[in-house]
Amino acid sequence: MKRWAVLTVLLYAAALLVLTLPVAWVAFNGWSQKGVSLQEALKIYGCWGYWLWLAVLVAGQALLLLLPINIAERRLPARRPLKTPVFLTAFFLANLSFAGLLSILCLCFMEDGVNFFGYFLPFKPNQVSPTDSSTELGAVITGLAFWIIWAVIFRSFARSDDPDSLLKRVTRWLLRGSILELLVAVPSHIIVRRRGDCCAPLGTFWGIVSGISIMLLCFGPGVFFLFVERRRRLQPKTPNASRPTGPE
Repeated sequence: MKRWAVLTVLLYAAALLVLTLPVAWVAFNGWSQKGVSLQEALKIYGCWGYWLWLAVLVAGQALLLLLPINIAERRLPARRPLKTPVFLTAFFLANLSFAGLLSILCLCFMEDGVNFFGYFLPFKPNQVSPTDSSTELGAVITGLAFWIIWAVIFRSFARSDDPDSLLKRVTRWLLRGSILELLVAVPSHIIVRRRGDCCAPLGTFWGIVSGISIMLLCFGPGVFFLFVERRRRLQPKTPNASRPTGPE
């Protein structure tokens, strides 16, 4: 089962690598007067942040497949393994919530939308607008708050659902959440790009990246079970232990 899980993870990583260039080029082509060429879009592969996010997604896909492996091997001795998909799903739903909120802020407040999270922190007496450090800290606090909220919600599901039902609920919520987030991020990106904003398209592009990445991630368990079912069909059936014998 683990080999099929590894194959599923590798297919997911390959899909992200293949889609990176066309998505980045389409999202920023025609943004400025000169436009963004394919050579400039290729520079995204040289950013350490891209590889860090890719590593997080691939690791998340691998951890998300722990529950399908246990289900396929029919071994779920305790409910403790359910904590991993619960907190992992909460993490990705928190990213979708954060990315959707960021897209809305960039749409409504243009350039100030990127720095809007700094207003969530207490002001200093001489502070008129949030600084870079307060913006980053406010963004982290907002993401953690979303993570805690979703973790509390799915922890209640883990107590009542059986593993199979929890897996279906996890993939259903991730798929619906990513679609809803894309319905917010894509129109927002089109509007802010046509307005000629400087930094706002970067915020809405993050929403598009998060939506597509997590949408593909939620298909991992389904792909894994397809591999498992295919393997069981191709596996030769074992002969019966006892065969009826005729009269001697």
